[in-house]
Amino acid sequence: MKTTETTRRRPYNFGMPYRTAAALLGIALALPRPASAEPLKVGDPAPQATSVDQEGRPVELSRLYGSGWTLVYFYPKADTPGCTAEACSLRDAFADLTKKGVTVVGVSADTPKEQKAFQEKYHLPFTLIADHEKNVIKAFGVPTTMGFASRQSFLIKDGKIVWRDLHASTKQQAADILKAVSAG
Repeated sequence: MKTTETTRRRPYNFGMPYRTAAALLGIALALPRPASAEPLKVGDPAPQATSVDQEGRPVELSRLYGSGWTLVYFYPKADTPGCTAEACSLRDAFADLTKKGVTVVGVSADTPKEQKAFQEKYHLPFTLIADHEKNVIKAFGVPTTMGFASRQSFLIKDGKIVWRDLHASTKQQAADILKAVSAG
């Protein structure tokens, strides 16, 4: 059947999901890029930053660097699968870490309330720093993406960084730390 009228082809309607994705991509591209500061290196002095813990109490990191080892580990978000696996790895080996003289401190940009809920839910026996203002994150040079800290770990002894893991494991974190302490 032939028609005398020309049919006009309508432009493809990408629909709402594509427009939403395009808008989100535009927003993401406009956001600040990860911090370009280089993470601290082995041999660097441990930073003297201050923040608050899961109770909202001030924490001066320099006071945690006393005798023995101090593990300062960074994670993106409390109570997410990878962060939970990492924290539980450290919780499960906490007695072994303590016997080796390791003080464990977790750091994320969460609020004290979020850190407290995370600590209670998983029975974490160590301090969690609620670094919402990112003082500690910046002091260690840990990159952030969209406000979330990268998963990194730093082992400190005698006020100096003696070991670091810039791509920290989740389930193997405690084993990695115990290995580093035994080697050092």
